[in-house]
Amino acid sequence: MLVINEAITLADWELSESFTRSSGPGGQNVNKVSTAVELRFEAARSPNLPADAKTRLKRLAGRKWTLEGALILRVEDTRSQARNREIARERLKELILAALKRPKHRVKTRPTLASKRRRVEGKVQRGQVKSLRGRVNTDD
Repeated sequence: MLVINEAITLADWELSESFTRSSGPGGQNVNKVSTAVELRFEAARSPNLPADAKTRLKRLAGRKWTLEGALILRVEDTRSQARNREIARERLKELILAALKRPKHRVKTRPTLASKRRRVEGKVQRGQVKSLRGRVNTDD
């Protein structure tokens, strides 16, 4: 069981872990011990997550989201299997907490009349500066 916050707790059937040999440094240990963790969270079937959080989680997960609606996190950061398990669970918790945050509703605003005037005055002044950069007529 994984506690996300006081309202959401993930059951054991929603999470499954598999272990494989990891790449990277570790010497002979890499060839012998399966330390990489692949954590699979059945997000689409989870009764604990609200529907809007599931859609945000899908967007946040990106390529980690499968067609079956599962979220797969692979961690091979350390040489310890136990530490990789902890890291995977922490990352899952952070992803879910980020998905639970509702984005702020943007209120459309119109530019004020004074700001429109300042913008036009700035454009006119800039145009005058640029026009003065041209060739100098010495006909006088």
